[in-house]
Amino acid sequence: MARPLRADLRARAEAPRHERAEATPAPMIGALAPIMAVVLVAYLIIGLAMPVLPLYVHQQLGLSTFMVGIAAGVQFAAALLSRFWAGTYADTRGAKRAMVVGLSMGAASGLLYLLSLRVAHTPSTSILVLLIGRVFLGGAESFVITGALSHGLALGGPRNAGKVIAWVGTALWAAYGAGAPVGTLLYDRFGFVSTALATTALPLVALLVVAPLRSLPPSARERPSIRRVLGAVAVPGLGMALTAVGFGAISTFASLLFAERGWDAAWVAFTVLSATFILGRVVFGHLPDRVGGARIALVCALIEAAGLALIWLAPTAAVVFVGAAVTGVGYSLVYPGFGLEAVSLAPPEAKGLAMGAFTAFLDLSLGIASPALGLIAGRAGLGSVFLVSSVVTLGAVPVARRLQRGPAHAAHPMRPSPS
Repeated sequence: MARPLRADLRARAEAPRHERAEATPAPMIGALAPIMAVVLVAYLIIGLAMPVLPLYVHQQLGLSTFMVGIAAGVQFAAALLSRFWAGTYADTRGAKRAMVVGLSMGAASGLLYLLSLRVAHTPSTSILVLLIGRVFLGGAESFVITGALSHGLALGGPRNAGKVIAWVGTALWAAYGAGAPVGTLLYDRFGFVSTALATTALPLVALLVVAPLRSLPPSARERPSIRRVLGAVAVPGLGMALTAVGFGAISTFASLLFAERGWDAAWVAFTVLSATFILGRVVFGHLPDRVGGARIALVCALIEAAGLALIWLAPTAAVVFVGAAVTGVGYSLVYPGFGLEAVSLAPPEAKGLAMGAFTAFLDLSLGIASPALGLIAGRAGLGSVFLVSSVVTLGAVPVARRLQRGPAHAAHPMRPSPS
């Protein structure tokens, strides 16, 4: 017994550093903590605006629900267009640099929000400046999350890819959960100027967290093939896109639904959604690595669709909160589930580009869905938005089934390392 044990310890000591990190994942939590803090601070600027942007555009500027959808969706469209740039930048220039670029763009978006307020007496000019600010914010979000995920995947290794995606995403949703009530409170007391100031200041705070991080060497010396990576992640990306419509429905139209029906505390829906999302990540975040990303994504898509249908049927605000809670549980693992399949299918030297391309499907979904749902709300009522979202989310079920039948489906801890 003693001899094999000594041989095993010697083998571990002589193993390459990245293999030792995979064999002993416990320190990974501490290594990821600064990255999660950056994501948390950076995404507060998005969470702050979620419940108040529709109110500002619709009530203060006096623009239509379609324009509300445009203002929300343009951020995701900008993120979509910058995903491949952000992924290639992280792979070739380094993940830390990508986070710095993203935070700088976030601060610029806050300055444009302030400029929009200065010309609020002319709604057409104000909304134009605001939309430019939303474009900058979309680019900021793309660079920050792509850089954070690339850095985390490099630290955690392929055996912990699902956990890294889940934990970084947990920080993101904690920011959403905290941002909704804080953003509503600040808007009620100080107006949209408080959102603009916070959007300018918070990314600068996050830069102080990024500065001490150790720069990891880029994973690719040459630009990875975008076409090859996009083809590899297309199927899981489609599944992610379909499930993202439900998130877009709640984030963009829940506050208007509450205002239309005379209900109070719309921010509770955002907070409940985020809280149950985080709980799902914390309690079940290990399951994609253990039982397979496609299997988890399939189950979670069914749960999310049920929650959205409950919001559609809700006669009271309390039932909306329950529906948001169910939706949060379901949505919690569709991203790491489909994301784990995407990372497994992509070339090992292009992890940043793979996550950027995969997340681009989410941006495309939200960029199209928000204006489309705005049109549906204008013609069929705000409640119909959640019925349509539930039906669309169910479309992810056959996508997950296809991934289960394909070569990407396996018991992930036993899958040969892609690197």
